[in-house]
Amino acid sequence: MSDFLFYTFSFITLGSAALVVFNKNAVNAAMFLLLSLVGVAGLFVLLDAALLAFVLLLVYAGAVVALFLFIVMLLDTTPGSLKPFKKATIAASTLGGALLVLGILSATRRGLLSSSPATGDAPALKDYAEQLFTTYLLPVQIVGFMLLIAMLGVIVLSKKMISKEAAVGSQDEGGTA
Repeated sequence: MSDFLFYTFSFITLGSAALVVFNKNAVNAAMFLLLSLVGVAGLFVLLDAALLAFVLLLVYAGAVVALFLFIVMLLDTTPGSLKPFKKATIAASTLGGALLVLGILSATRRGLLSSSPATGDAPALKDYAEQLFTTYLLPVQIVGFMLLIAMLGVIVLSKKMISKEAAVGSQDEGGTA
């Protein structure tokens, strides 16, 4: 049964991740990203890491995808305005993908990526909380502050675009009268 669930969640994750990359509509891509994150959370549950699954759904699926959807809706991106990729972009992405595959293969051969479980007991929720509120408190606060700045920047940019469109519209109407 666990093999079936593993393959199901893996298929959901990989299929929806591919649809995120190849989808031309940004809102649909965000929804497929949400589905991909749900698949990863399911894989975490299969690994008995319910806390990671919960945090992934709460933080990424709940906050980041919602923020991304608001940004997409505020910017009003249309699929027709996309430009084709340049040759340098295609070459750089191919090189980056090749380096990623080479790094994974190298780490696998050296034994850095092991499929055996770690020795010792799994850390308790108290250990995660202690690390989060002591060691990693500043990075978490900085990331939250950066997300707030990004959201405010998008709001300011969208307001400027709306006011420019209104000014252009009023000039057109004034010139025809």
